[in-house]
Amino acid sequence: YFEKSRYEEAVKYFTEAHRHEPHRLQGMEYLSTALWHLQREVELSILAQELIEFDKQSAQTWCVAGNCFSLQKEHETAIKFLQRAIQVEPDFAYAYTLLGHEWAVTDEMDHAMSCFRNATRIDPRHYNAWYGIGMIYYKQEKFSLAELHYRKALEISPFSPVLMCHIGVVQHALKKSESALNTLDVAIKMDPKNALCKFHRASILFALDRHPQALRELEDLKQIVPKESLVYFLIGKVHKKMGDTHLALMNFSWAMDLDPKGANNQIKEVIDKQYANDDEEVVVHLDPTETGRSGGSSSSRHRSNSSSMEAEESLLNDVEAMIDDST
Repeated sequence: YFEKSRYEEAVKYFTEAHRHEPHRLQGMEYLSTALWHLQREVELSILAQELIEFDKQSAQTWCVAGNCFSLQKEHETAIKFLQRAIQVEPDFAYAYTLLGHEWAVTDEMDHAMSCFRNATRIDPRHYNAWYGIGMIYYKQEKFSLAELHYRKALEISPFSPVLMCHIGVVQHALKKSESALNTLDVAIKMDPKNALCKFHRASILFALDRHPQALRELEDLKQIVPKESLVYFLIGKVHKKMGDTHLALMNFSWAMDLDPKGANNQIKEVIDKQYANDDEEVVVHLDPTETGRSGGSSSSRHRSNSSSMEAEESLLNDVEAMIDDST
């Protein structure tokens, strides 16, 4: 379940195993990573405290502690704990991989690359590290090298939709968009509810100006991750390209409501400022039952004269630019 990115099930069975044999620490590093992906901060903190009290000489203990602080965005502390894991067990490939990801988050790409290469030296079939090397090359815009290392990882773990998704993304970066879509189609067949694959497929369709297809993909995706702000943001961009200004603005507003980042306050200020001098109150209606309306229609809550439409278009551009900056 862990290898298939089905983290809920993985946590269930790792937790059950830990309950039956609390003194066996093997696998706890994967349980902590699954909890990290699920953003279960309290459970991860409890697990870290339990293992530190039980065995401070275990590499798994310090990997769990590292994941705990990583989830809390305390990356410097996470790095120290993961380095401790390597000190305790110098041939622990997974500890090198986790440390590599932490270095990458802090933009220390040379340190990250060194960790991933150490992991592959210790275990040549540790596909997570091959993926990490590809990720660094992708960040450095060395897309051909990124694809090469992603494919190396896929050779080791051929049924990973996540790896196929990253290959699709790098193919698009290499201007091989049709190949990218085919790769993502295969990934989605493996895991029809994989949100990451569907989001990247919709993004590529949008980049190719295939807006109706992108919109259909995003509407399906909205059913899988109904609270993901980036989905609504991309839906807004699609509607903007299609000329549906009202629907675009409505989806941008949803994106702002769902995104907990402080940038939302800035975006809200843009809206307030845009409408501050209007004689008539303008309210962006967020009733989900109205998403089927065409952008050309207007309701009693929106003015439809030309000056208002120009103001709305200006607002749309400001909001889109600010969300782009925040993401």
